[in-house]
Order: sequence, then C-alpha cells, then structure tokens
Amino acid sequence: MILRLLLSTLFFLPFLSRAEVVETDLLIVGADESGCAAAMQAARLGVKRIVLINDHDWLGGQFSTQGIGPIDEWTVVEGKRVNFPRSGAFLEIIDRIRAYNRATYGIATPGNSWCGTDTIEPRAAAAIFDEWLAPYVASGVIRIERGWEVNSVSTENDRVTGVTFSPSIFSRSNPNETLKVNASLTLDSSDLGDVIRLSGAAYMAGPDLRSRFGEPSAPETLNELGHQEMNPLSWCPLLRETGRDSTIPKPPRYDERSFANWATAPPWREWDGSGGIYNMAGWCIYTHRRMVDRYHYGFAPGTEAVILNWPAHGYQLGTLPQHVVDALEADEGGASGKNLVEMSHAQRRVIYDAAKQRALEFVYYLQTAAHDRVGDYPQSFRYMELADDYGTADRLPPKPYLREGLRLEALHILREQDVRTESHEPLWAKTMVSDGVFGWQFNLDFHPTRREFVDDDPTKPWIGKHHGTRDWSTDTDRAMFPLRGLVPVKMEGLLGCSKNIGVTSMVQSALRLHGQMMHVGSAAGTLAALSLRDKVAPREIATTPESVTEVQRILVRGAGGPGTLIWPWHDVHPEDLYFEAANLLTIAGIWKADPDSVFFRPFQPVTRAELAGALVRLRASQPDPPAAPGNGTTLLFTDVPQNHPEAESIRTLLAWGKFGEQKRTFDPAGRVAWKDLNRWLIAMGWPGFTTLTGKTEGNLLTRAECVAFLGRIRK
Repeated sequence: MILRLLLSTLFFLPFLSRAEVVETDLLIVGADESGCAAAMQAARLGVKRIVLINDHDWLGGQFSTQGIGPIDEWTVVEGKRVNFPRSGAFLEIIDRIRAYNRATYGIATPGNSWCGTDTIEPRAAAAIFDEWLAPYVASGVIRIERGWEVNSVSTENDRVTGVTFSPSIFSRSNPNETLKVNASLTLDSSDLGDVIRLSGAAYMAGPDLRSRFGEPSAPETLNELGHQEMNPLSWCPLLRETGRDSTIPKPPRYDERSFANWATAPPWREWDGSGGIYNMAGWCIYTHRRMVDRYHYGFAPGTEAVILNWPAHGYQLGTLPQHVVDALEADEGGASGKNLVEMSHAQRRVIYDAAKQRALEFVYYLQTAAHDRVGDYPQSFRYMELADDYGTADRLPPKPYLREGLRLEALHILREQDVRTESHEPLWAKTMVSDGVFGWQFNLDFHPTRREFVDDDPTKPWIGKHHGTRDWSTDTDRAMFPLRGLVPVKMEGLLGCSKNIGVTSMVQSALRLHGQMMHVGSAAGTLAALSLRDKVAPREIATTPESVTEVQRILVRGAGGPGTLIWPWHDVHPEDLYFEAANLLTIAGIWKADPDSVFFRPFQPVTRAELAGALVRLRASQPDPPAAPGNGTTLLFTDVPQNHPEAESIRTLLAWGKFGEQKRTFDPAGRVAWKDLNRWLIAMGWPGFTTLTGKTEGNLLTRAECVAFLGRIRK
C-alpha cells in the first residue's frame, strides 16, 4: 500500500504546479530584434540584472523565428532606391551577417534579392543573436529564459511590478509550471504587446479614426468589424532547391481562384542582381526575396534558397473565412469579432493555423499552376522544397511575420501628417522632433487588408484587396522617432519596445523594419539604464531637455558598438569623427540642414553665412544669451538682402561680437579658412582653438571640421 502510494506520488509529481520567482532590475519581454538590442544596450550601460524572456528558443524575431531573412530597408536618393543608412546595433548585426556569409559562401551578400542587398538564413540569424549577447549571458548580467508566454501582469498604484509567464507552445517545460519576474522596470517587446494590454496601460489597436489624430488617410468611421483591420500577417516559407520534383501535397482548402489576381505576376525571371535593388528588370516572385543565388554565383547545388513574403499569401485579420469564424466562436462567443491583439493565445493560434494553410496553398500554386503556365526555367518552384531549417513538423517558420500589433498611448504619438510627403524623393519630415532617438524613412506600406470572397460567400475562396487609402504607395520624408514615444501616458515601470510604441496605425505601416526595431530597442535600453541609474521615472528623463540630450549623446556615441544615426543624414557614418556633432548640432537646430538635400556634404567648404548662422544659434542655445538686436530695415551689407536666409544671423553676429569696423560687403557665399573660424570664435567671446592658428589662409574649413569644433564648444 505504501509502495503503491509512493509510486502514485512519483507519477503525478512532474504535473504538480511549480512556480519560480525571479527578482531583477530590468525585465524585457520578447527577445525579438528589438528586445535583444534593448538587453545589449542596457547591459553595456551598466545595468547589472537583466532578464530577457522569449517564447521560442531562437532569438532575433524578424531575422529568425519570423523568417524575414532578406532585409528590406530601402529609401530613395536622387531617384534611385538604395539602403537607408545603417547605424547602431543594426549595423553591428549587419556586419555579423556579412561575416557569416563570407565564411559560408565566400561573399558577404549572396542573395541578389530584389528587395534588399543583405540576406541571412534563419537558423544562422538565431545563432548570430545568441553569440552577440553571449558575453553578458556568460557574466550573469543577462539571464535568458526561453519557452514562456505572458500570463498576467502585476501592478501596484499604476506601476508595473512584475509579469507572470506560462510555458508557450514552443516550451519543453511542465505545462503547470509558472515563472514570475518582479522587476524595477519592464520593457514590452512581445509580438502583440501583451504586457501593455494586461497591465491596463492605454493602447490603440486597429485603425485610428480621422477625428482622433486628423490623419488625411484615416477613416472617418468604422463598420462593425473595422476595428479588426490591421496590416496582415504572413507566414513566410523558406524554399531550397532539390533538383527534383518536390511538389507538396495539395492543401485541403486549395483553390486556384485564391491567386487569380497574381496570375500574370512572373514567378521566374533571369536576373543576376545587376542594376541594384528594385530594378524592375528583375521583378518576379522568385527574386523578390531570394536568400541565396547559387545559380549566378556558382555555389554548391542545394544551396539556392528563397523565402516567400508576397501579398498573395498575406493573411487579413478582418472579415474572416467562415471556418475560422466557426473555430473562434466554438472557443468563445464573440471571439471572431475581436482584434487579434485582444485574443487569447489559443484564439490567436486559430488565426495562425489558417495563415499557415494560406502559405502552403501559395507554395502549391507556384509549384503547379504557376509552373504549368510558364514552364521550366533553370530554376523552378516545383524543384524546390520546404526547407527543414526550422525543425518544425510542417517546415514553416515557428512564428508569423507580424506587421502590426497594439500601439502604446505614449507621451507623443507620431502621426501620418508628421511624416507624409507628396514627393517621391524623401527630404526632411514636417515634424523633426527635438527628442529624436533614431532616424528613419519608409513608405506607408499596407499589404491588402481586406478579403474579397468568391460570390461574396465566406465559405468560398478569397483574394486580398486594398481598402481605401491603406495601400503601399504613400510617400514619406525622413523623420526621427521621439523618446517620448516609448513612455506610457499613464503607467510607471513600463516602456514600449518593438512595434508596441507611440505611433498611429498609419505610421506603424512604415515603422516596422528590422533596423528600425533594433533602434527602438537601443533607445528603450538607454532610457531604462538611465532611469535605473538615477532612480527616476522614465517619463522624467523623456521630458527633461538635459536628460534627453544625454540619451541622444549616448546613442550617437554608441555604447560598445556603432553609434546610432538620429538626424537622418544620408552621408554621415558612425565611424566618421564628426558623426556626433553632425547629429546633435542639427537636432538642436544649431546646424541647419539644407531643406532640398539629405546630404551633409562633410567635405564641402563652409560659407561665411553658414558659419554666422551656426555661431549665433550656438550662442543662443547657451545660458544667458545676449538680447537679439531685432530685424533692422537698413542693410548692413550691400550683398546681404533682407530676405537672405541668414540675414538676421549676420546682423546678430555683428551685434553680439567684437568684430571691429566692417566692409560694405559681407560675401555670404565666401569660403572660410581655419584662421577665420578662430578669429570669429574669439570675437564672440569663446577662447578659440590653438589648433586653428597654425593653418594658412589656404586651408579652407569644411563642414565636417566646422561641426566638430562647434560640438566641442557646445559641451
């Protein structure tokens, strides 16, 4: 009897509920690219105890578990699509990606992808992120917990104090186990913002009405299911060549009519990457997100690889197919009318399973109908199989590519009209925030957000359709993301991270890329580190100009890695000696960017008018500036008309400085020598630099040199 009782106890022991409680300084929920960047930045800035929670074994988010290995970060410069400047943690990861590709393929960029220059296979990406964080994991600063999803959030007096987790579907843990982490500060980098939602912090999900933010492209009203409408998610298959017929089994709901609107899209084109990204000569489904171009580079057979991230298999989140509605309603009455972010984990999996099937249907379509239409090429989807890189039973990525989740009601919400332009050539956005923490630009980019069912019958096949102004053709200018956009309007101990930040739905369609999200993480990690160091609330830092400047200075200098580009110059690189000054002086309005160019032109000589303006604005930014002389009606110089952009600065320079008797002309376009800068600095009351005095009149002062010297004065 005793033996039987003992055996019975041992049998049930693994299924008893066990709870671990962990105390930490900083909790980061979600180890996507943003969460990893936040952990790295906080560790480098001295936070001693960091817990990073992930629902999957792999780190890296879009790069790995979501399978978005081709890195699409384009912008337009002088009429051509090129990469947006890389910087910060994103540049650090790109360098590691290129090093891996060189070691593996002998070339840094083996993909010849139509959408981007750089590609990385998902398993390699996960290893890169693990290796990146490894030194701080080994030292005990960062503790990574894998296989956990958010269960509940603890709050006290409108402050997040901890998060409780349950094993995720990827976990090998006892399903009855729980993990609770109590933290001084929590960052929500989860896929859909579960910490924000469960904490009670205010958030937005789905479209914003025009009456809320005044966005020209926002809807005036929503129908009963309009609140569900978000940028669709996509399950992105990875295919690798086999040299044999590898057609997958026909999916149960496959119907060729589901892809009728893509019947003329070329599945294959012979393109070797010449002409650069977005060269229309190379546009086709195959090259769109090609990962490894074995055919043109002569790599070993079996290495050719592509991923599919095509609108045809995007999964819309409103007006669901009937079988999905039925499954959701069987789980909970009214569940089919919820926004995805407000669904339970089980209900989301119903959506995810349906999205997986849509992806498999597209693969089957490409291997059959599309192949039959165009015939054999040197490559063909028919001769490519679902790669086994993920180790999943269905060979699909473990997670979908989520373009949109909930959005934090933050101290500052970035809106469409802040960044939108009518020009195809991005310049500077209408709103260049003073508390910017990274620069960015991408078009407002919605994949089709609604369905059109055959015969308007939700039991029949469907195709995706754009709705209203939510499409992929709205141009934007280069902008900055504000530090205030990470801080909730009302909730302490919590910051947004990843896509869970202070933007409207329209703006989130443009602010969701790999690099942008890594910059979000770095900014959140910096804010968290300073908050913990000084024992002040993040909102106090984000609303105090001196503290904002400290955050910006840390970001542009880098903390053990490349600095982050904040003012989005196109030709200023983190390795440049003037990188910090060019960023910080322009953000502060001391150095004026050319309104018609995104180029800093560091080696262009400074003009006398430019220097006059910069010196006056620098003095005005310092304590106790002299009173401005006001606009005069009499011309001080015959060659400086009243409408000259720096006329007031030139007048003020002469009023504030001791320049002595002047000529009748100022020569505003004239070039400045090193000695001129020293003389002007002394005339304005600054000590000048002895390094300037040894230069001859022929040594012209460049913009790079000028901002570097002015940056030293500003400190």
